Amino acid sequence: MEIHSLHTWITKPEEPLIIAGPCGAESEVQVLQTAKELSEIKSLKLFRAGIWKPRTRPNSFEGVGEKGLVWLNQVQKAFNLKTTVEVANAQHTELALKYGVDVLWIGARTTGNPFSVQEIADVLKGVDIPVFIKNPIHTDLQLWLGAFERFSNSGIKKMVAIHRGFHYAGKTKYRNKPMWELPIELKTLLPQLPIICDPSHICGNREMIADVAQKALDLGMNGLMIESHINPAEALSDGQQQLTPSALKELLAHLTYRRSSSSKPECLDRLSEFRKMIDEVDDELLTILKKRMSIIEQIGHYKEEQGITIFQLERWQEILRTRSQWAENLGIPKIYAEKLCLLLHDESIRIQTEIMNKTKLPNI
Repeated sequence: MEIHSLHTWITKPEEPLIIAGPCGAESEVQVLQTAKELSEIKSLKLFRAGIWKPRTRPNSFEGVGEKGLVWLNQVQKAFNLKTTVEVANAQHTELALKYGVDVLWIGARTTGNPFSVQEIADVLKGVDIPVFIKNPIHTDLQLWLGAFERFSNSGIKKMVAIHRGFHYAGKTKYRNKPMWELPIELKTLLPQLPIICDPSHICGNREMIADVAQKALDLGMNGLMIESHINPAEALSDGQQQLTPSALKELLAHLTYRRSSSSKPECLDRLSEFRKMIDEVDDELLTILKKRMSIIEQIGHYKEEQGITIFQLERWQEILRTRSQWAENLGIPKIYAEKLCLLLHDESIRIQTEIMNKTKLPNI
């Protein structure tokens, strides 16, 4: 899959891609005034605005439609800003191209529907336009990967992933739980793919945006998409997660922007020393894990001989309780120990199940 680097078409090397604008284009005055104030932010590269709003339920603000594209044309001419809108079907895509939108983005709901993604990709065959793809609502990395593959097959080479968090049924302070491990896994699979973060949709409220934006940059993400409205209190959608242009300007000014590496020999040497230390510890850790696996195999054979079940609730509860306590005594976070125990327990169950399955039932 060929994917062009951001600095070849929109940013300078190591420069973050900053995208901002209202959740939804609501009126000509609102769009132009927001764009005017945002144009004063020198790092801003793209002005975003939702023209079609895929809402969960009808009878709420679902976007102004085609006339919003006229307003975006005005933004391009008046403030020399490139524009981006969300498209969810072939008709949206054709209209966005007709009105000269610079960048298209695929929303979370659309990413989760391969039929819709393919429909849009078919329209874009032979078209040289950047496509940004948000992660699907649910934690399905294959759907996210599949969307990039569909656009790549249509000849799109300027692609960017947008991490906007994932739906989570459990209790969480986020509107959409970040689950940072998912974009990291995507980056591992597609190293050349730029990934930016959408803190607005992760947080669901403006108070947390700065912290999430900084975390994204600290993890090496290539930029941010943040919603901005001239008067969030009067926004027709998601006002609580939008910043005023002045608040956004201040937030961006206080973020720490880090380099992906260093050119200082002494820094590289020191990092090399640390990494060597980690390598040695990991080697010891894997040796201990191998020893643990051997003991699990012995336990599995003994249980099979004695007719004892694999899963032992009381023992599992004891492991969770004692390991968490041991971890806390060592200054290790309890949640870290619990996650490790779950991984080890899953592997223990797998090994013992494999041993039990080797005892075949007689033919009847």
